[in-house]
Amino acid sequence: MSRRYDSRTTIFSPEGRLYQVEYAMEAIGNAGAAVGILAKDGVILAGEKRITSKLLQTSKSTEKMYKVDDHVACAVAGIMADANILINTARVQAQRYTFAYQEPIPVEQLVQSLCDTKQGYTQFGGLRPFGVSFLFAGWDKNYGFQLCMSDPSGNYGGWKAAGIGANNPVAQTMLRQEYKDDMTKEEAAELALKVISKSMETTAISPEKLELAELFLLPSGEVKYQVYSPESLSKLLEKLNLAQPVAEVS
Repeated sequence: MSRRYDSRTTIFSPEGRLYQVEYAMEAIGNAGAAVGILAKDGVILAGEKRITSKLLQTSKSTEKMYKVDDHVACAVAGIMADANILINTARVQAQRYTFAYQEPIPVEQLVQSLCDTKQGYTQFGGLRPFGVSFLFAGWDKNYGFQLCMSDPSGNYGGWKAAGIGANNPVAQTMLRQEYKDDMTKEEAAELALKVISKSMETTAISPEKLELAELFLLPSGEVKYQVYSPESLSKLLEKLNLAQPVAEVS
């Protein structure tokens, strides 16, 4: 039945659905999981790296985490080619605001501007929606630390904890059960790894399969974004009994 209504982005089905947007969300559901958690002293982002070949050089590049501006970073789930276009667009918008007003762009204003672009691709013929969802982590002087999630329709919202990508219902259920309002970023990082391990449907994971990043304030008041090193990630996984055991050489 849907084939009569899914040939154009602008055609609604009798139920009021846009099938092309739903197809984009389906593409995200097959991508690696990503989780964002808002803590009282920062924001944690975690993502699953799906290694397609052992020949790929992954140690010097990130697949799931991207820095947009000094005070904003994001985690991605979906088609990476689409994500790269939107991330570059967000970076340009952030720099234009800084150039014009001599201060960092508010987090929600940046997210809303990017979502306006995403929504435009759902209402004009000859275009298709971007098959990517984002978790934005940021800080501004108006609202402090923030976590926002956006989907291919252009919809967005502020969240205390959210998951996107594969096994999203499992991640959301676990976050609802274990999230606490007064969590520190260290506790949030531990929860994020537990949720990612459940989303990956495995009890043992290695640093090569994960990315973990945090955004927090330095004592000087400067916003700092940093990605956990493989060594730090290994120690955290061992603490949580999630580390993959080293294979014995016979």
